[in-house]
Amino acid sequence: MSYIKKIASWYFSRHALPYWCVLLFDCFVILLSGLLCYILDHGVLHTLNGFWAVLGTLTFYLLFFLVGFRLTRTYTGVLRYSSFTDLYRIGIANFIGILCIAVARWFFHFDSVFVPIRTKELIFVFLMGTMIMVSARLMMKLLFEKVNEDKNVRAAFIYGVRAGGIALAKAIRMETPTRFVLKGFMSDEDDMVGHMLQGVEVYRKDENLLAKMQHLHVKSLLVSPLKRDDLVNDQDFVNNLLDAGISIYTYDVGQKWDGHSDINASQLHEIQIEDLLPREEIEVDLDSVARLLNRSCILITGSAGSIGSEMVRQIAKFGPDRLVLVDEAETPQHDVRLMMHKEFPELEAVTIVTSITNQSRMENIFRVYRPQYVFHAAAYKHVPMMEDNPSEAVLNNVLGTRIIADLSVKYGVKKFVMVSTDKAVNPTNVMGCSKRICEIYVQSLDRYNKLLIEKGELKDSTQFVTTRFGNVLGSNGSVIPLFREQIRKGGPVTVTHPDIIRFFMLIPEACKLVLEAGTMGKGGEIFVFDMGQPVKIAELARRMIRLSGATNVDVQFTGLRDGEKLYEEVLNDQEITKPTFNKKIKIAQVREYDYKEVCEWVDDLIRISLNYDNMETVRKMKCIVPEYKSQHSVYEAIDRENEQAANA
Repeated sequence: MSYIKKIASWYFSRHALPYWCVLLFDCFVILLSGLLCYILDHGVLHTLNGFWAVLGTLTFYLLFFLVGFRLTRTYTGVLRYSSFTDLYRIGIANFIGILCIAVARWFFHFDSVFVPIRTKELIFVFLMGTMIMVSARLMMKLLFEKVNEDKNVRAAFIYGVRAGGIALAKAIRMETPTRFVLKGFMSDEDDMVGHMLQGVEVYRKDENLLAKMQHLHVKSLLVSPLKRDDLVNDQDFVNNLLDAGISIYTYDVGQKWDGHSDINASQLHEIQIEDLLPREEIEVDLDSVARLLNRSCILITGSAGSIGSEMVRQIAKFGPDRLVLVDEAETPQHDVRLMMHKEFPELEAVTIVTSITNQSRMENIFRVYRPQYVFHAAAYKHVPMMEDNPSEAVLNNVLGTRIIADLSVKYGVKKFVMVSTDKAVNPTNVMGCSKRICEIYVQSLDRYNKLLIEKGELKDSTQFVTTRFGNVLGSNGSVIPLFREQIRKGGPVTVTHPDIIRFFMLIPEACKLVLEAGTMGKGGEIFVFDMGQPVKIAELARRMIRLSGATNVDVQFTGLRDGEKLYEEVLNDQEITKPTFNKKIKIAQVREYDYKEVCEWVDDLIRISLNYDNMETVRKMKCIVPEYKSQHSVYEAIDRENEQAANA
């Protein structure tokens, strides 16, 4: 047996057999089937007496089978990777051969020249030849799977019994080297339970399933692309799988399966925490976005950040004339430059290292490149850092936004899209308040320009659009990379509070919504995104620990950080929303501000900030945004002073 395995290993380490070898084998099978059928019908002695005449006749008939082989190209398949389609083609090829023989005999009556072969013998040749050829390919495939099977192969169930599950089963059997051996299917469809599929049983998805999986030593669950959402939305079942030490594999979330084509097993990856967050699929009208941005000059600030760099990738696909990319972080900006050279070499991308607060440099950029669309993603965003540096938060976020917005008006930008945050709603920290002031400024500027247009004092002006959403998964400084690093080091995983919750969205999803909201907006809107279900951070941490397979890693609660909320909002108590072109996007109806008054406030705020007096800077911010109430912060003292003054 060991010799057979060695020979098989040697053979399977070679490339596929040449076409002519497979064709010769199939021809031999047809001749052998013909001889066997003739012997069965006429006896051994009769066959031996006329052996060469019988062989000559069968060889002549073989020419008709070759027509079928050529038409269906049965000899081009790789035997070790034979699929149902290959086996089906063999049957069709042999049927064509028999049909050609029948037609030729009808017209030419060549039985008088050759040894007469009865019709029933030809039918048996078709059946026997097809059976031998199919069996040989199946045996080769099974032998290949056995040879390539090793101790690292994992027993697996597949969730899904329709097209996705079948495609997945075929994919893992074709994979080299073999990673999974199929032990069963899992289904929540009662009509399929108990049936055999692909040679294994279909089991019901119920409370007894885990015990059956463990009995069969199953360590992996492969999820059909059509069942991913069903799995993600059954959070209890997911937790039970992870607690049982069963790994979950899904089709690459970045790939969308068309429902009928083959699946590449390389697109199966072990599930990540991002895949397990319950959310609906986000659909965006990217065709409309493409029509607007195609052949335009587009400026993106904060282009090296998490949101900015993804927006660069997505916008580059729409064929703009030029991208002008601005960020003050040199190394990340260099990474964006290399990415553009590699992925979009035909697109002109100008990468500029500077601060958006450098007014003379920014004016030079606007004057030289004349952007038609501006996507403003540059901002300081880390809450604890800005809590300690409120003056820098104001100068970068507020002053920088004002400079970019004013230059957009001056140089005729069609649309200015600002990326804001849910932390701007009822802010409890400096960063959130700075972004709320940015929202107020661009909204009031948009309204002021529209009033001038109505009066006839201005012909046209920039449309200012704000987009507001929560945390994005995997962004710089988000909890997920932090948790992964803490788990890698053996813990503990630090969470600020057991009840803290956050909304999460994938970066590509958030950017698509920004692009659609920004380009479809008419100016003055604050678009808020439906972020789906909130996620408890402590549960997120525990699930990441389970996914990692780590043991003895604890979750440690450290207390809320300065300015941190237990939960985030996308609207304040006074705001209501209106529906839009996308069910995931709504318009917040917010208080309107007088532009000239806002300018005075912002002038005072910037002047105070330049003195780098933290208390005075925050005091002025609270005057501009009265709903800003500090939490877990030294600036709560200002709130107490204001309350005492109001009660006096």
